[in-house]
Amino acid sequence: MTTNTALNASLGAATPATIALRGITKVFATDEMETHALRGIDLDIYTGDFVSICGPSGCGKSTLLSLLGLLDMPTSGSYQIEGHEVSGLSLSEAAYIRNEKIGFIFQSFNLIDELTVFDNIALPLRYRRTSLPKAEIEARVQACLQKVDMTHRAGHRPNQLSGGQQQRIAIARALVGNPALLLVDEPTGNLDSKNGDAVMEMLQQLNNDGTTLCMVTHDPRYADMASRKLHLLDGRILDADGSPLQQHVTLKQVAP
Repeated sequence: MTTNTALNASLGAATPATIALRGITKVFATDEMETHALRGIDLDIYTGDFVSICGPSGCGKSTLLSLLGLLDMPTSGSYQIEGHEVSGLSLSEAAYIRNEKIGFIFQSFNLIDELTVFDNIALPLRYRRTSLPKAEIEARVQACLQKVDMTHRAGHRPNQLSGGQQQRIAIARALVGNPALLLVDEPTGNLDSKNGDAVMEMLQQLNNDGTTLCMVTHDPRYADMASRKLHLLDGRILDADGSPLQQHVTLKQVAP
């Protein structure tokens, strides 16, 4: 159990959830059929949690991650971030909240080759509703570069870096806005085992330092690094015995 998860457990049920989903459904409809991607998801994620989401292809992992990241909206249900309802936001409102509250780490890095490493990391800060002073942007970027041990690459461009180095830059970019939640989508999918292990060790250290993580992965080794594993099947959260949960899942552990 991580220090942060143990602290949440000791505080008990009164601790407010950073992320709270209630009755979340997602239906993709065409003229011919309806596909129920998520079916009544109830989920709490607390500050300092490290949650992994596992399941077979088509189980709803990517859909759930998209909803958590405000890249899509649920068909029904409630989604709150730090106590604020976000399930019915407009596209522009969702973009602002996403920029300020959520960090993303993608399998394919999604860095811009025309920009330097420094400018890639600074990009989310330059799209804030309230403009930040140049000195603050520089200080935040340098602090994140230091966290991922890449200060010596600030002036390079992404296509001059290895895959492992590019993923480190992607992690720094996700952290620069001090997000309430860091969403991680198959972070090792494009890396060899050595670089994959290094990236996962870095993510675990970030969690130990207080960062809240929610990660989708197909690799059981990396899923086991999370303080809590979430299994999805046919759009539902499964209990340890493989049956659908009947009550909402609170993603924090009970102190021993």
